[in-house]
Amino acid sequence: MSESGKEVFIGIDVSKEKLDVAVSSTGEFMSFSNNDVSIPCVVDFVKSFTPSLIVLEATGGMETAVVGVLADKGLPVVVVNPRQVRDFAKATGTLAKTDEIDAHLIARFGEAVRPEIRLLKDQEAQKLTALLARRRQIVEMLTAEKNRLHAAPRWTNKDIQTNIAWLEKCLKKIDKDLKNLLKKSPIWREKDEILQSTPGVGPVLSMTLLSGLPELGTLNRKEIAALVGVAPLNRDSGLFRGKRIIWGGRASIRSVLYMSTTCAMRFNPTIRIFYERLRKAGKQHKVAITACMRKLLVILNTMIKNRTYWSTVKI
Repeated sequence: MSESGKEVFIGIDVSKEKLDVAVSSTGEFMSFSNNDVSIPCVVDFVKSFTPSLIVLEATGGMETAVVGVLADKGLPVVVVNPRQVRDFAKATGTLAKTDEIDAHLIARFGEAVRPEIRLLKDQEAQKLTALLARRRQIVEMLTAEKNRLHAAPRWTNKDIQTNIAWLEKCLKKIDKDLKNLLKKSPIWREKDEILQSTPGVGPVLSMTLLSGLPELGTLNRKEIAALVGVAPLNRDSGLFRGKRIIWGGRASIRSVLYMSTTCAMRFNPTIRIFYERLRKAGKQHKVAITACMRKLLVILNTMIKNRTYWSTVKI
């Protein structure tokens, strides 16, 4: 809060080279290098205003270092979806674009919208996220190479097979690193055991939830569904009643949740019966499977909250 008693909101525009910082109450603007030497200077500058909220856009990981330091110093920092800020810019008629304008826009967005501060990942969770991201990349490359092998001329088969063998070796190493990382934390190990006790939930979904959804077990059923993006949104206007759709949320978690749900529809009696009931009621396959994704997520959220295993869950 400023000396005048007015709340202070700070926007930080992040790029590979710079951190541009704007202060809502005073209009001040400062630019810093985005490196380990300058980040403490950013923290000192920001702390001098005693801000109510510091807002940054998610920029593919370029914001991670400064967010981590700000959070470690106990400052109220939140990372938001860049699309939200772009929509806010359009709504306010802000068409010009410079680093300074963007930083001030982010600060204004924070003041107007006041996004809720979520739990931030610690260093181990960030490592888990990085390993999972790399695992997805290896799986994608492995699938692509196997597809090429079927159509490739015999002169290139050996090279593709060599690459496939190398990628499979990399995949085994990644899986081993992921298991070892989970073993280091008793809390993660317990949560992993709880999650994997559910039929249809394997190590990939469990690790994805642990790394990418630290809020699991801390929110209610509606909040967790909305956060992941499996809560249906209305599309009504006047007499028009549109189809409910899912939108936004954490797409990387949703894609893994989808694969686990298709498995759970075969091996998890609760999810299978729920799916069959929806289909008999006339729901389309996509609608029914989305509802199953939401139900599975809500069940897992409740299990983590209550620290209960699948065998003791009453549904």
